[in-house]
Amino acid sequence: MNFTKGGDVLPQNRFRTDWNLSLRMFITMFLLAALYLGFALVLFRAGAGALTMAVVIGLMLGLQYYYSSRLVLWSMGARLVDEREQPELHALVERLAVLADIPKPRVAVVNTPVPNAFATGRNEKNAVVAFTTGLLSRLSQAELEGVVAHELSHIRNRDMVVMTLASFFAAVASFIVQRAFFWGVPGGMGRGNQGANPALLIYLASLVVWVVSYFLIRALSRYREYAADRGAAYLTGSPSNLASALLKISGAMERIPDRDLRQSQSANAFMIIPAFGANSWFELFSTHPALNKRLDHLKKLELELEGRAA
Repeated sequence: MNFTKGGDVLPQNRFRTDWNLSLRMFITMFLLAALYLGFALVLFRAGAGALTMAVVIGLMLGLQYYYSSRLVLWSMGARLVDEREQPELHALVERLAVLADIPKPRVAVVNTPVPNAFATGRNEKNAVVAFTTGLLSRLSQAELEGVVAHELSHIRNRDMVVMTLASFFAAVASFIVQRAFFWGVPGGMGRGNQGANPALLIYLASLVVWVVSYFLIRALSRYREYAADRGAAYLTGSPSNLASALLKISGAMERIPDRDLRQSQSANAFMIIPAFGANSWFELFSTHPALNKRLDHLKKLELELEGRAA
């Protein structure tokens, strides 16, 4: 199917569904659901009321689902901009959104020298793509196209909402673990003849949930970056432009003061390149693949597309 815009015929949808990502998201959510169900049973055995738990968890999960994107935008100081303020950026987003077969997302700009971009939103109709002024001032039009296509691929893959929901109980467990020493939980290793300390039981369960969730979510996060890079390559037909953008962003990031980088760290997992740890030697703990691996991946995609065009 072709689309028209102002009388001009636009190319048909170029996006290719990444079934490996879909499978990984399903497996991750299944494992996390089983893990969180076990966590809920521990809380119930420790004395938490089932109705109270359901109401509190349901309310918090609803707030996380509906308002997490607003919190991300607010934490980054992102400001929505219209076509009059950023006409070329809007035109680029609209053109690539047509190719990705998704509604055009809203566009936001973050006033910071840190070169980066991210996408957020609970679904395609409520999505926002944000770009920093540092990125817009550094990239060429072709490089910016690769970055926009990468962010739109996240929206098309629907991986943002999966990451949002997957992170919820992990955040609750992390909160309990981090506050445990304040509550004095580890000190009460037992209560004599009264049996196991319920607070200790909750602490240990929270620790397990936090650790397992941490690695499951980061594994999914790394793969979704590969998937978005692949989506950008198919949408633009030029993986080298995205590779060039990643190199330029990474190089510029090394010259940005730590104070500015820390201001962007709250949305690290959503960024195209994290403010810290972009070249982490221990990838297991990172939300993103190492830059050299992403560049190798894009090089393979370049050869694949050249082979199909030949």
